[in-house]
Amino acid sequence: MFDLKTPYLLFLGHEANPLAIKTSRGIAQWRPDLCIGENGSQLTLDLPKFNPREAAEKGARTFVIGLTNTTGEISKGWIPDILAAIDAGLDIANGLHQRLRDIKEIRVAAERKNVRLHDVRHQFGELPIGTGQKRSGKRMLMVGTDCSVGKMYSALAVEREMKSREFNVDFRATGQTGILIAGEGVPIDAVVSDYIAGAVEHLCPASNDAHWDVIEGQGSLFNPAYAGVSLGLLHGAQADVLVMCHEAGREQIKDKPGYAIPDMQDCIETNLKMARLTNPEARLGAISLNCRLVGADQANRLCHELEEQFSVPCFDPMIHGAGGFIDLLS
Repeated sequence: MFDLKTPYLLFLGHEANPLAIKTSRGIAQWRPDLCIGENGSQLTLDLPKFNPREAAEKGARTFVIGLTNTTGEISKGWIPDILAAIDAGLDIANGLHQRLRDIKEIRVAAERKNVRLHDVRHQFGELPIGTGQKRSGKRMLMVGTDCSVGKMYSALAVEREMKSREFNVDFRATGQTGILIAGEGVPIDAVVSDYIAGAVEHLCPASNDAHWDVIEGQGSLFNPAYAGVSLGLLHGAQADVLVMCHEAGREQIKDKPGYAIPDMQDCIETNLKMARLTNPEARLGAISLNCRLVGADQANRLCHELEEQFSVPCFDPMIHGAGGFIDLLS
């Protein structure tokens, strides 16, 4: 568990790229009750806009750096905003690879104001090496054709639908946004590679036969940068069910020119083959299709085509929800 004080003030930075604020967007979408407002320029989540002192007066407790970038570094341009939040008495939560405490002026300011710095990608204890031993309970893992295709959103949509039907279910966060939403989890891309499978076994331990863990996926077996993390997740999850996540209209791997999005059939078969190392009974349960680029008008047609091709439910979690898929689990 992470001792994150709520409510949050979400920091959106000063960039114009909407993908940069996916951490903030995810928190606002799935836990709006935790969000007192937003801070930043250009982009907006249509939350009340506050500077840190105004937000603190309204009751905010933590300033969340709700941004992602390719390097994982804290931008120098954000430091004045972070210092202003510290000066207002807010704790700081950071999901990037670079630690807040490694920036001297931030560390000194936090010590002076007696506020806490949460580097959620680094706050975990010792982890075991994976065993591959069969364990009880049921597990569902989100996998993808690429990164940033909606694996976390899909997992949360599935968990919400299952909870509405009184399933015994938990969302298991493996990334910084999921951890900030759930308040617990393991930042799997910060784990030493030898321990990734063991970390997922630790995150999703043996349980009773009726219990489901819905596990947030990361990266893709077909992404040249992140395939190792995805493979470790597949082995450690020992998933009974895989949900393949894909963004309709995406033609190349994100930020990797020359690498095409994999063929869906090949991607599904490869993920199942890798998953069956630790669970020979792993199966494809559904396809989650992110229709952000093609629009809602195309969603029904595209989902129907994939359902016909693969004989499993296909849904856009933001348009359709996960109800049709959960019908088959009931």
